[in-house]
Amino acid sequence: MADLKHASSGYITILNHASSRDPILWLFSVFGGIIMCKTAYELMGVFSPLIFEGFIKLENAQKLEWKNRGFSTFHALFAAAGSLYFLVVSNLFDEHGQKELIINRSSAPSDTILGMSIGYFLSDLAMIIWTYPTLGGLEYVLHHGLSMFALGQSLLSGQAQFYIFMVLFTEITTPFVNLRWYLDVAGKKNSTLYLTNGVAMVVGWLVARVVLFVFFFYHMFMHFDQVKQMYPMGFYSMLTIPPVLAMMNLFWFWKIAKGLIKTLTKLKGHTHSS
Repeated sequence: MADLKHASSGYITILNHASSRDPILWLFSVFGGIIMCKTAYELMGVFSPLIFEGFIKLENAQKLEWKNRGFSTFHALFAAAGSLYFLVVSNLFDEHGQKELIINRSSAPSDTILGMSIGYFLSDLAMIIWTYPTLGGLEYVLHHGLSMFALGQSLLSGQAQFYIFMVLFTEITTPFVNLRWYLDVAGKKNSTLYLTNGVAMVVGWLVARVVLFVFFFYHMFMHFDQVKQMYPMGFYSMLTIPPVLAMMNLFWFWKIAKGLIKTLTKLKGHTHSS
C-alpha cells in the first residue's frame, strides 16, 4: 500500500510539472542532443584528416573512438557552459532570488539543457554497447545509465535541477581526458603539451569531481529539509546516485593521479640520465 502511495506521489509530481511545461520540448531537446552528437561525429570524420595527417593511417577502432571523443568533447563544453550559466550567472537558483524552494526550481531553458544531455548519453551509451568493449567497459555503462536515470527524473519532475547541474558541470574535465588520448594516439606522449594537459587534468578533476562533490553533499545537508520534500523515488535517488558517482570519480582520480606521477617520475629519470 505504501509503495502504491509513493508511486502515485511521483506520478502526480511529474504530471504537475508536465502541465506547466510543453512535453514536446522535452522530446525535441533529447532528439536535438542526438542530432548534435551525430553532427559532431560526422564533422570529426571530415576535418580530422585535414588537421592530423596520421588520421587516415589509424585503425578502424581508433578512428571510431577519435570521432566518438569529438562529440564527447563538444557535449562536455556545451553542458559545462550551460551548467555554469544556471549555477552562477542566472538567478534561477539564487537563494534570495525567488520564494520557491531551490529543490523545485526549473525553467524551459534548464529543461532543454537536461534533455540535450540525455540525448548525448543515449547516443554515447548506444555506441559503447554496440562496439563493446572498444569504447569502454562496464564502468562507463554504469556511469551513463545512472546519469540518464538522474537526468530523466529531474527533467520529468522539475526537481533537484540545482544538484543535477552541479554534477553535469563535472563534464568540464572531459576535454582534458580526450586531449590526453588524442596526443597519445598522435605519438605526442613525450611532448610538453601532453605533460601540461596531464597536470591540468589532475587539477581539474580534483576541483570539479572531488571538491565540488564535497560542496554538493554539504549543500544537500544544509538544505535537507527541502530535499526531503522531493517525491520518494527522487529522494532516494538523491541519497544513492551521487555517492556512487563520487566513489567512481575518486577511483578515476586515483588512476589519473597515479599515471601523472608515473610520467613525472619517468621524466625526472630521463633528466638525471642526460
